[in-house]
Amino acid sequence: MSKRENIDSFYQRIKYPVLERLSPDHPHINIFERAACVGIVPYSRRDYYKVTLILGKGTLEYANKTLYIDRPALMFSNPLIPYHWQPDVGEQLGWFCIFNDAFVKQRDELLTDLPMFQIDTDKVFFPDPESVKEISLFFEKMVEENKNNYPLKQDVLRNYLHLIIHHALKLKPAHNYNHDTSASARITSMFLELLGRQFPIDSRQHELKLKSAKDFADHLSVHTNHLNRAVKEVTGKTTTEHIASRIMLEANELLRHSNWAISEIGYCLGFDYPGYFNTFYKKYSGKSPKEIRKPVV
Repeated sequence: MSKRENIDSFYQRIKYPVLERLSPDHPHINIFERAACVGIVPYSRRDYYKVTLILGKGTLEYANKTLYIDRPALMFSNPLIPYHWQPDVGEQLGWFCIFNDAFVKQRDELLTDLPMFQIDTDKVFFPDPESVKEISLFFEKMVEENKNNYPLKQDVLRNYLHLIIHHALKLKPAHNYNHDTSASARITSMFLELLGRQFPIDSRQHELKLKSAKDFADHLSVHTNHLNRAVKEVTGKTTTEHIASRIMLEANELLRHSNWAISEIGYCLGFDYPGYFNTFYKKYSGKSPKEIRKPVV
């Protein structure tokens, strides 16, 4: 399985001199011009969040899909979703901002509560030319702000980051991002948080504990039917569909980028017998795990 990349190892990869203390409990944010970090981004999980304005062409690969970027794009990534960037020949311009979980929790968790940082939501947005100008200006201001020693610099950078994120939100109809505070929304939010917290699977000793709608309902102290109704009402998808989708995402990641036996992958994902995993995988993908597996380089 490919190693997770933290901020420290990212800086080592791009040969960036670090002048401050780096630790998971110390808030950190930094901004770069993409031209200064040109190259293939290796496929891996990252222990940090990233917001990128892509001005250049290339291929973005996730575990379950590939997207060709041929125009300006705003991309969001979080520690749960691994990805790979393969640039085309030509200029790779734009900016990106990285920040850790401690930075998110320094003030509030609004940043990571937003849709683009959740599982099974859009991670790439295509702003119009006017929005590209405004977003570029915000990144330029962040680069300049990052150079000074103002004690509350991180708060200023956070504000610019919010402006960039809300530009992305405005690219979709407002009703798609309605922050409903109803009981159904709260239960759904807790369910999705519990589901996401079980991943990634980083070792052969890691086994899913919550595998069914009933498991999640028991953990949340609600009736299974109540949980199912709430999740369907808020997301339009059933509890089982969410669980299966997340397991499939992890299965694809492990099949393509680990050297674990298929039976080991199935066991870690909660299947007691290889046959059960094979049946599940074929049901949701139309292919067997063996057909998806490719040699690990």
